[in-house]
Amino acid sequence: MKFIYSLGIRFYGFAVLIASLFNEKAKKWIEGRKNIIEKVTKALQGNKAPIIWFHCASLGEFEQGRPIIEAFKQKFPDYKILLTFFSPSGYEVRKNYAGADFVFYLPLDTHSNAKQFVDIINPKIAVFVKYEFWYNYINCLNEKNVPLYLVSAKFRTDQYFFKWYGAWFRKQLNSYKKIFLQDSASEVLLDSIGVKNKELAGDTRFDRVIDIAKQAQLNEIIEAFKGNEKLWICGSTWEEDEKYISAVYNKILASGLKVKLLVVPHEIGEKHIKQVTELFGAKKYSESNLAQAANEKVLVVDKMGMLSSLYRYADVAYIGGGFGKNIHNLPEAAVFGVPVVFGPNHRKFTEAIDLITCKGGFAINNETELADKIMALLQDETYRKQSGELAKAYIYNGSGATKKIITELEKVANA
Repeated sequence: MKFIYSLGIRFYGFAVLIASLFNEKAKKWIEGRKNIIEKVTKALQGNKAPIIWFHCASLGEFEQGRPIIEAFKQKFPDYKILLTFFSPSGYEVRKNYAGADFVFYLPLDTHSNAKQFVDIINPKIAVFVKYEFWYNYINCLNEKNVPLYLVSAKFRTDQYFFKWYGAWFRKQLNSYKKIFLQDSASEVLLDSIGVKNKELAGDTRFDRVIDIAKQAQLNEIIEAFKGNEKLWICGSTWEEDEKYISAVYNKILASGLKVKLLVVPHEIGEKHIKQVTELFGAKKYSESNLAQAANEKVLVVDKMGMLSSLYRYADVAYIGGGFGKNIHNLPEAAVFGVPVVFGPNHRKFTEAIDLITCKGGFAINNETELADKIMALLQDETYRKQSGELAKAYIYNGSGATKKIITELEKVANA
C-alpha cells in the first residue's frame, strides 16, 4: 500500500504539472514549489527558537486553524509559527499573514521531501487542520517523536478509513497524539474503528467568526449603499448561484419590495467580475464612491477579505457553492444574527444540518424555492429576526474549541 500511495502522489504531481500549462491555479501550485526545500532552508537559517508547525490545505482550513495560531502566539511568544498550505487558494491569499513567522507551500508528500522538510524546520509541535492525512509527513514526525495533532477534524462514512480496504489508512489516525473533533457523529465513527486518541471539541471557526464579529469595522460605502433599505447579501457565489440570484432579485423588484443586493463572488478574477456586473447591470465596489453607491440597486464586491465583516449589514444572506461542489462559510453570516440560505450540496457540513434543525438556516433546491424563502424572510420581519437570533445563538453556544485545544498544546509546549 505504501508503494501505491507513493506512486499516486507522484502521479498527482505530474498531473498538476501538465495542468499548469493551461490552468492558472495549477501553474501557481507548481511555481510555488520550485526549489521549496532551498527556500525553507534559507528562511530558517540561524533560527534558534522552538517552532510549532501548522498545516492547512487551503483558505477555509486556515480560517479554522487561525484562532489556534493566534491564541498560541499570544500564550507562547517565544515560539516561531511556521504555516504551510497545500493549495494556492490559501497560500496566495495568506502568504503575508502577520500571525506567522514563516509561510510556505507544503512540498509534495514524497518520502524525500517529507524527511528533508521535517529535518529542516525541526518542529517541537505539529498541528494539521481538518482533513490532512499526509502519510510521509506523519511518518517522519512520528520518527522524530514530534507531537502531532489534528484539529477541527470531521469524518464521514464515505472516507477510506471506514472501508474494507482502509486498514493501512486507519493506522495513520493512531499516529496523532490527539484528534480534536468537530462533532459527535465523527466521534461515533472513530469509536467504530477503535480510535481512542480523540476528543470532541467543536468547530474552531465559531471562535474565529465571533472574534471577527466583535472587531468588524464600519464600511462607509456599504452603509451608503444600504441606506434605509433592506440588504440581501449573496456571499462566495459561483456562476450557477448568480443565475438564480439574478432571476430571484428581478422577482423581488417586480413585487415592489425595496431591497438592495450585494454580490460577493468567490472568484474575483477580471473575467468573472465582468460577467457578474453585466449579469446584474451593477457597479463594482472598487469603482464606487459614497454618492454613487447610494444610488445603486446592486453592487458587486471585487476585493478579497471583505465578506466576513460585510455580513453585519445583511438582513438576509445567501451563501454560495451549494449548486456546485459544496457550500461556503455559513458561520460568517450566522454570527451576526442573519438567517442563512444555501443550496442543496450542504450535507457534508454539520453546521448546515444544525442550522436547518434550529431554524436559523434554510436549504433550497431551485430558483423557485430560493425566491419563496428570500421573499418570506424579507417580508416578515418577525420571522427574519427570530431566524437570525437562532442562527446567532447556535454559533455562540458552539464556541470554545480553541480553548480546549490550547490547553492540550500547553502540555507539550512547556515540556
